[in-house]
Amino acid sequence: MAMDYFASGNKGNHKEASGGKPMDPADKRLQQMDELTGQSLNLVIDNLQIQTDNDDPQVRRQTMDQILGIVSEVLAERKEHLTLVERQKVAYAVMDEIYGYGPITDALKDPTITEVMVNGTHQVYIERKGKLEHTDIHFRDVNHIYHIIDKIVSPLGRHVDESSPMVDARLPDGSRVNIIIPPLALQGPTITIRKFAADPFTRNDLIAFGTLSYDMVTFLRASVEGRMNVLVSGGTGSGKTTLLNVLSAFIPHTERIVTIEDAAELQLQQDHVVTLESRPANIEGRGRIAVRELVVNALRMRPDRIVVDEVRSGEALDMLQA
Repeated sequence: MAMDYFASGNKGNHKEASGGKPMDPADKRLQQMDELTGQSLNLVIDNLQIQTDNDDPQVRRQTMDQILGIVSEVLAERKEHLTLVERQKVAYAVMDEIYGYGPITDALKDPTITEVMVNGTHQVYIERKGKLEHTDIHFRDVNHIYHIIDKIVSPLGRHVDESSPMVDARLPDGSRVNIIIPPLALQGPTITIRKFAADPFTRNDLIAFGTLSYDMVTFLRASVEGRMNVLVSGGTGSGKTTLLNVLSAFIPHTERIVTIEDAAELQLQQDHVVTLESRPANIEGRGRIAVRELVVNALRMRPDRIVVDEVRSGEALDMLQA
């Protein structure tokens, strides 16, 4: 498991290229901690046997203590000093690299954050309560971002490179990920993560938020129970999937439901649900299964209801003809 991209660059004279001005003390400290994190991580990988799928809190604490020891060793070797709080911060950063997704791990754990957007090494945004916020989250360098991308897509058997520079993926918790890299993304690799809601909103929540009125819910419920075709339309992040989840709750539990999605996000509560997910082409450019093909196939599965998460192209015609 090579981690050479964390190796520090200039350890001596920390000067900025632009104008040769001395680096700001805060930036210099940040760079020092980044370099320390990289060196400590390499030593952890070389010397510790870590089971990343072990969630035992006691094992995690023991690992944290071992990492703190390694951080102290690296500091002594570098003849540098950090406060206890800074050493713990470095150790947590190493833990996030091992058990999570690097610098964005905490943002992904935060229940108040609904979206995480990585535009560059020092350009990470989040969405909280419908508003975008720029954060102080940063990556060591571009290779660091590529490492996190690889950590996301590799377990799924997918890849992203110059010949295939776009990919949709899903985190283990169900969060949806879109990745696009150069040459299509001109400013560098970009990651967009729509977090999966562990506790989906109900119709009462949407009424409380003012999104829907009681009369609107009554009408929509009658439409679903009356087996009407329902189309939910709206802009990105406007709550289409949220509303679709609420509408699906009105489907009787006695019916067979087939859901079709690009990336599984729907959270239906019924027992008799068959979930289908489209598939991108493999590295040879073969094997792609589009949503339209899944719609056609779903019609042969004796569905009482077909729920399609997103309609973008030819599948719209198949749905109208179904």
